[in-house]
Amino acid sequence: MRIRLALLLAFAISVMPVASSDAADRGDRFALVIGNSKYPDAEAPLKEPINDARDVATELKRNGFNVEIGENLSGDAMRRAFDRLYGRIKPGSVSLIFFSGFGIQSNRQSFLIPVDAQIWTEADVRRDGISLETVLGEINNRGAGVKIALVDASRRNPFERRFRSFSAGLAPVIAPNGTLVMYSAALSSVISDNGSDHSLFVQQLLKETRVPELMAEETLNRTRVGVTRASAGEQVPWISSSLAENFSFTPGTAARPATPVIATLSAPPQPSPSPSLVLQQSPSSPKPEIPPADQKAAVKTEKLPVLALADDPTIRNLTARLADNPDDQNALYRRGQVYASKGAYDLAIKDFDGSIRLNPKDVEALNYRCWARTVTGDLKAALKDCNEALRLRPNFVDALDSRGLVNLKSGMTKNAVADFDAALKINPRLTSSLYGRGLAKKRNGATADGDLDIANAKAMDPNIAKEYADYGVR
Repeated sequence: MRIRLALLLAFAISVMPVASSDAADRGDRFALVIGNSKYPDAEAPLKEPINDARDVATELKRNGFNVEIGENLSGDAMRRAFDRLYGRIKPGSVSLIFFSGFGIQSNRQSFLIPVDAQIWTEADVRRDGISLETVLGEINNRGAGVKIALVDASRRNPFERRFRSFSAGLAPVIAPNGTLVMYSAALSSVISDNGSDHSLFVQQLLKETRVPELMAEETLNRTRVGVTRASAGEQVPWISSSLAENFSFTPGTAARPATPVIATLSAPPQPSPSPSLVLQQSPSSPKPEIPPADQKAAVKTEKLPVLALADDPTIRNLTARLADNPDDQNALYRRGQVYASKGAYDLAIKDFDGSIRLNPKDVEALNYRCWARTVTGDLKAALKDCNEALRLRPNFVDALDSRGLVNLKSGMTKNAVADFDAALKINPRLTSSLYGRGLAKKRNGATADGDLDIANAKAMDPNIAKEYADYGVR
């Protein structure tokens, strides 16, 4: 249900430039994705970086990025990986880096830390770490038109106790023009891993990058708001942008003004769609009609004219790709997402059918089709899709959330509670699962417990009841 629909990379991740760079328009998009988890000086390996890096890499590949992924890289391995990235860059191309692991600021610069770093003094940080500013400067020198850095490294690291002359967290980056940088937390602040297999930052990032028709700055702004809301203000990502051209994480997006990016949060974020449903409908997409209160009812959506859909710039771009190659699995998957976001569920399901035919183990496509079938009332087929996604990836929180909705609409309320419980154990702030569990508990007779879940979900996202009603559940 979190059609992510978890709204949704990146980092990063559905990236395709839009307007002014000819090289970028030709598809010259390169990414280096690094997840470092096994640091000998840490008490235990980090749980999140490897899984996050893999998910980010998968999402980038869906959108035509030439991706290299590295796991638990030493300093020499990281430098070689960056050298390979520099060597691939062409004038005007897009270059993206994603790093998850430990980061340290020193001398007002942020350094990405390899797994074999030997850090005892501040000078060791500069010797063994990889300067983010240096990396972005070299990418710019090679002629990249759009430069993006997504850094999930604001963790309290095991080296801090060894010296006192630096501040915690990461420092602001002085980047060349045409650069978009996002940290998972505010400057000079640290966060702890949430105990799950994926970070809150990457969950929200993947969710928002899958929303059609958003410029990149708006995508990251929505990610920031989502993380801030989900963490109750305890984690506020930092963004810096000097982009000089329109750029979107979604293929074929027509240029339009982006929401201004604000580096600090001075007021509570405004409500936004539920984390598990936001990818189903972009802000500009038509809303489905609200169905009767029957929990098993299919959502009846307004039929969009085929010509209007075909005229959508994203759909037009993807359809052209499929005309050249009908077996372009990524294009089928992405067009299915866009159709679903516009309420064209039958067309979306048809594209997901094609995507799954080409890759039967694509858990994201299975989850999307599960959700689309649930919305249209094809609950038996939806359950089969969710079960297969969870067989392939047992702790896939999106599919647990989706299957909870299937069971809730099917009247299998005990199963729904179990699915939502499992999703919330992985991500305690997943509003859609919290609200769905509340409804299921009430239908099981646990009225007080259900009302508490519903109240907590509404406090986190005031729009959650409307979202559920839009998809046939009240």
